[in-house]
Amino acid sequence: MAISQFDSFIKTLKKVFMLDQAELDFGIYRIMNQKRKDIEKYLNENLKTQVTEVLSNNKSSQVAEFENELKEARKAAEMLGISPDDMPKVKDLKAKIASLGNTEDLENEVYSHLSTFFSRYYDKGDFVSQRRYKKNVYAIPYEGEDVKLYWANSDQYYIKTSEYFRNYRFKLDSGKYVEFTLKEASTEQNNNKAQNNVERRFALYEACPVEVINDELHINFTYEPYPKVTKQKTLIESAFNAVKDLLPSEFKMDVLALRPTDSDRSRTLLQKHLADYVARNTFDYFIHKDLKGFLSRELDFYIKNEILEIDDIDARTTESFLAHLTVIKAIKNVGSKIIEFLASLENFQKRLWLKKKMVVSADYCITLDRVPEKFYAEICANDAQREEWVKLFAIDEIKSSQPDGFFKEGVVTGYSIPLTEQFLMENPFLVLDTAFFTDDFKRKLISVIDDIDEKCDGLLINSENFQALNLLQCKYESNVKCVYLDPPYNTGSDNLFAYKDNFLHSSWASMMKDRTELAKNLMNRYSTIWVSTDDGEYANLKLNLDTIFGEDNFLCDIIWNSRKSVSNDAIVSGATNHTTLFAKCKNIIKENKADFKVDANEEGFINPDNDPNGPWKLDPMDAPGIRTNLSYGITNPLSGQIYYPASGRHWRFEEKDVIRLMREGRILFGKTGNAKPAYKRYKYEAMGKGDAITSLWDDVKTTADGTKLLLNIFGESLPKEFIDQIKPKPVEFIDRIINVSTKENDIIMDYFCGSATTAHAAINRCRTGHKSRYILCDMNNNFNILTKPRIQKVIYSEDWNNGKPVSRKGSSHCFKYMRLEQYEDTLNNLVVKKNTLMDQGGEFFDGYMLGYLLDTETKDSLFSLDWFVNPWNTKLKITRNNETKEEKIDLVETFNYLIGLKVQRISYPKSDICVVEGYNRKEEHILIIWRDCTKVSNEDLNEFFRRMAYSTRDKEFDKIYVNGDNNLENLKTDGDAWKVTLIEQEFSKRMFEAE
Repeated sequence: MAISQFDSFIKTLKKVFMLDQAELDFGIYRIMNQKRKDIEKYLNENLKTQVTEVLSNNKSSQVAEFENELKEARKAAEMLGISPDDMPKVKDLKAKIASLGNTEDLENEVYSHLSTFFSRYYDKGDFVSQRRYKKNVYAIPYEGEDVKLYWANSDQYYIKTSEYFRNYRFKLDSGKYVEFTLKEASTEQNNNKAQNNVERRFALYEACPVEVINDELHINFTYEPYPKVTKQKTLIESAFNAVKDLLPSEFKMDVLALRPTDSDRSRTLLQKHLADYVARNTFDYFIHKDLKGFLSRELDFYIKNEILEIDDIDARTTESFLAHLTVIKAIKNVGSKIIEFLASLENFQKRLWLKKKMVVSADYCITLDRVPEKFYAEICANDAQREEWVKLFAIDEIKSSQPDGFFKEGVVTGYSIPLTEQFLMENPFLVLDTAFFTDDFKRKLISVIDDIDEKCDGLLINSENFQALNLLQCKYESNVKCVYLDPPYNTGSDNLFAYKDNFLHSSWASMMKDRTELAKNLMNRYSTIWVSTDDGEYANLKLNLDTIFGEDNFLCDIIWNSRKSVSNDAIVSGATNHTTLFAKCKNIIKENKADFKVDANEEGFINPDNDPNGPWKLDPMDAPGIRTNLSYGITNPLSGQIYYPASGRHWRFEEKDVIRLMREGRILFGKTGNAKPAYKRYKYEAMGKGDAITSLWDDVKTTADGTKLLLNIFGESLPKEFIDQIKPKPVEFIDRIINVSTKENDIIMDYFCGSATTAHAAINRCRTGHKSRYILCDMNNNFNILTKPRIQKVIYSEDWNNGKPVSRKGSSHCFKYMRLEQYEDTLNNLVVKKNTLMDQGGEFFDGYMLGYLLDTETKDSLFSLDWFVNPWNTKLKITRNNETKEEKIDLVETFNYLIGLKVQRISYPKSDICVVEGYNRKEEHILIIWRDCTKVSNEDLNEFFRRMAYSTRDKEFDKIYVNGDNNLENLKTDGDAWKVTLIEQEFSKRMFEAE
């Protein structure tokens, strides 16, 4: 039986509402499947009724008018004694009534147009602009700009990461793991083949479909172009049928265990994960920023361009045109309701995406010279920390000065040898990682560090970079001096960037725009942004940055000779990369261009006396100039000898300045203390006094040098695929950028940090007395294998060979590293609670479904007051390596970032009370009291305030935050704000403020 227009319409809407993916139980699909019956009821019953009513109401008024005229015409005919059916007017009115058409035909026309419209704009989980002016011609929104960068997804958030694409793992009941591994994935760089009926598909890697590596089962796939007629479902079914017969016996039972669904009672665990794997990498790349506005405008355009058909108006009868208007009204009415519903679902996802994410964990890496010796005994007893030091720093090869010969040189003695406090004192640059210690140890250590945020040299965030930048907004607004980015070059074949098929460049452009706009907010007026790319995306990048920063703030395009070798199989062998440079405000850079120079004297600065001002070199006190007879000399206070300037020269400073400089120790008398006086010139004073930056950098090292350095740092422990994928920049390249664009204590940010070359360069500069702070973000699995360990290694030693430190000459250093909740985690923690409002019918039901369905029924899982009863026991489901577990969330750290607090100190005067002090962006002095409300009552809280001499009445603190209802005396400050504020109240407001 032929499918009806209504059934076809419903089939289309099921795709649009993601109801055709019943087997998927992750992310938004899990939520939509829970609401399937409610949504289907609305689509099948309510919408159909509304279409019928709109058509009937509009048609009936017109038919009634003609039927009244027909009735009068019949009466007139009868009065004249003629047959009504022979009367011309009667015939004309009958024809008009017939021309209005029957309701069923009109309904089918409405359903046909609505199906066409919504299927046109929907593409595998996303809504994409495809405004067709006529066949094969698309209309681009234009508002009179001189030049406008436009791409298909420019009004959408790019939400995908490459994690599941490159590395999809799941755990079996036996505890073993299975990984889907991508082999030889390739796509066309210009993505043109997709236009020729070809799209990429996942298929089994036939050369080696299954292998066991380190007791882990790997099932290998390719991601290659196939004709569009080749269905992905068919390829995955073929893969399953092949793999099930190749499974090793130790995996077979668990991998083929049943995971049935309502529609497939024989589905296995392997089939479930195959479906999830494909869906995660082909669906839902974007969230629309204004879906209602977009679809409403497109529906109007569709009606005017493809239904109203202006050119045919003259050819239509009045009645036919009225019937046509009836159809248009129905399309507009019903289409608008569907758009309202879709927009509410998309806005719900947007809210989850923009929600500030929780800090799952926050730890510190601190060199032992900054750790008080009272902690050493506990450090020595920590086996996990010792094993980490052996792995990272080869401490089992250190020869100690201890009498018992601790850790014999050149002898690998294993992990069983205990640490001693003497050994810790002899190795001040060992990097302690608080993650290996108890919460109690960590709290005690943090409590003794005053001005803890200022003491932190770096911040490392393990997160999708949009979420990291979003959380940093309040705390680091206008605080970053330099942004350096080395994003995926988007060649289409490197697997470092996941993009929607047919939208390679559009996906990349959207990803860059959203994140760069957030980064711009963090940059101060004097800051610059440097973005590296190759020829493939350079043009899109330049126009993107023009849009964000304004083309007037473009400074230059730096050409870097990234490799010395050339490719023999290329028409033109590209051996250079672009680094596009923009200023936040070019005029300010011009006014302060002395600060934006290449250091002319990078070499020769030393610091043999540990001068707190950093490295220095000696300059002669006299210089060529006007011959003059001076009445004073400089007396050496040690020998009493008086020195006068040589003939034809003069002292650089006046006598009063000489006296001051001698007092400050900046005038020295050579190595012997008896030589000609010289002036101590610090390196920071030489900064910015060199040459202007050039746009051709062919004098720095290459990518091959960056790779060689990584191999020296890590040796054979670094997986080869990391090296192949990352193509690290040489440290010297980033060092030059930092040198040119920052001063002492400035922050450099890199939110595509990869192998952490930016941090390496910053740490190297700290060694030369130019302190640079850094903020790095990275999402990939190499965070714990490459990114963080590299920073730890570079802190410990400045020289490495084959994974071993050549020297143990390190740097005093501290960095914080955090892991954040992700968008997928937020989705996984949603719990849908059916609201009794659903039981009400009529217009109320429609309104609830269209606007409030998911917001109302999931609100308790997005924010719960229960979290704040005992803030140290708040848990969420967090996914790592596709394995979801409940983990504790760090509410204290999260709140510090939400309110933008520069933390001075964190203390734990009692085990169930935490006190945080600091300043917010307004320089207000903030006090935050966290308590376990199950143990610390309001009376206990009042007593704690008395004991700590805290007062809500004095001016010591401008704001006080406390969790849990309390009876602390409160006062109003500026405006209507109260001095004492509930943490829960402020937390909720700040978490969702990005909406």
